Amino acid sequence: MTSTVQNSPVAGAIAAANTQRAGALVGYLPVGFPTLDESIDAAVALVENGVDVIELGLPYSDPVMDGPVIQAATVQALKNGVRLHDAFTAVERIRSRVDAPVLLMTYWNPVLQYGIDRFADDLVSAGGAGLITPDLTVDSGADWLATSDRTGLDRVFLAAPTSTDERLKLAIDSSRGFVYTVSTMGITGARADLDAAARTLVGRLRAQGGESLCVGIGISTADQIAEILSYADGAIVGSALVKALADGGVDAVGRLAAELSVGAGR
Repeated sequence: MTSTVQNSPVAGAIAAANTQRAGALVGYLPVGFPTLDESIDAAVALVENGVDVIELGLPYSDPVMDGPVIQAATVQALKNGVRLHDAFTAVERIRSRVDAPVLLMTYWNPVLQYGIDRFADDLVSAGGAGLITPDLTVDSGADWLATSDRTGLDRVFLAAPTSTDERLKLAIDSSRGFVYTVSTMGITGARADLDAAARTLVGRLRAQGGESLCVGIGISTADQIAEILSYADGAIVGSALVKALADGGVDAVGRLAAELSVGAGR
C-alpha cells in the first residue's frame, strides 16, 4: 500500500465513498468569503449535501493557479480582513459541526512565514486533516514531509499531464490522502468539456501504483463527475461552488452540492 492511503482520514473517506457509491466528491471553498461565518456555514452545507471531503482555500495575494471566480472571492476575503489564523478557526468550527475531513489548500509562502511546525501543530489542534500545496514540489518539500510525518497530517501533491513518469511516481510515493490529478493545464475554472488528458493521466498514475486519485480543475456538472468517477477515485469541484456561493449564498451552494452529488451516486 502506498503512503497515499496509509493512516489517512481523507483517503479513508475517499475509499468509503468508492465502496458505497461511485466515488468521492471533494468541494473547495475559500476561507472568509463572502464572510468568515458564511464560509463556515457554506462548508457545512457542502457536507450536509453530499460532499465527502472539504478543501478550504487560504486567501493569498498572488493566486497564480486560480481562475477569475476564485481570485475574486479571495480578493474579497482579504479585503474583509481575513488572515491566516482565521483558517484554523474555520477548520475548528466546521469540524465541530460535521465529521468530514477538512484539508487546507495553500500556497507555500504563507506556511513558511508562519513557521512550518507551528502551522502544522495549529492545524492539528483545529482538527484539520492536512494540506494541499499546489506550488510546492516534492523535491523542495523535505521540511514539510518531515513535519507531516511527525504530526500525521495528510499531504497532497499535484500531478499534471506534463509530468514525467518518474515525477508521477514521486507524487504518488510522497502524497498522503490523495494525489491531486490536474485534468488540464492552466488555471482553475468551470469548463464545458473536460480535457481527455485527465483519463490518460489517471491511467499513467495507476500504472505507477497510484491509489486515491482525485481529478480537479474544470469540473462543474454531475455528468462530468460521473464520467470522472468511472476511472478516478474522486472529483474535485471548486469554481462552480464558489460562483454559487457568490450568486446565491449558503442555500445556493448547498443546492448545487446536492445536484453534483448525484454524479457520485448519492
